[in-house]
Amino acid sequence: MKKELPSCPVETTLSLIGNKWKILILRELLKGTKRFNELKKAIDSISQKVLTQQLRSMEEDGLVERKVYAEVPPKVEYSLTELGISLKPILDSMYLWGEQYKEK
Repeated sequence: MKKELPSCPVETTLSLIGNKWKILILRELLKGTKRFNELKKAIDSISQKVLTQQLRSMEEDGLVERKVYAEVPPKVEYSLTELGISLKPILDSMYLWGEQYKEK
C-alpha cells in the first residue's frame, strides 16, 4: 500500500528525509555500503533504537536497501537504492551552503 504524499514537492521531500538522522544516514551511505555498527559508529550520537527505526523507514520509502547474508552470526548490510543515490545533489547543496555559512 502506497502512503499518501503531500501535494507540495518540497513537503514530499521533507517527509522522506526531513530529520537530521536520515540526512546523516544518507551522508554515510553515499560513501558506500555499511553494516549497522559502522553506521552507529559514524553517527555516534544516534541511539540503536532510533537508527533501526530510521533505517526501516528509509527502506519502506525505497531509499535504502537491506541485504541479509545467510551466515552465523547474521551479516546485514545497508546501501542506497538508485532513488537514495538521487538525493546526492541535495546533500551536496546542503554541504556547500553549510560551508558558506560557517565562513560568515
